[in-house]
Amino acid sequence: MARVAVALRVFPTGVDIDTSGLIERIKSKLPSEYILVGSSEVPIAFGYKALRLVVTMPEEKEGGTEELENIIRSVDGVDEVEVELVHRI
Repeated sequence: MARVAVALRVFPTGVDIDTSGLIERIKSKLPSEYILVGSSEVPIAFGYKALRLVVTMPEEKEGGTEELENIIRSVDGVDEVEVELVHRI
């Protein structure tokens, strides 16, 4: 089964959110078919930081990245999720 790497930008609900804790909460919510392979902080403005996550997932997943986006969006402390890139690996 082929997999794809999905680069996501995750926007926290505010500047006071602990990003390392947020990453752990996201990781714990992901089903086993999704694997978090990388993360970094992206400064936006005035101390506000977004997260850039790279997650691998099955290419054949019906609905594409929609389920992944909804899972991450449901995590406490996440305001919005944007897909930046999807690449077959």
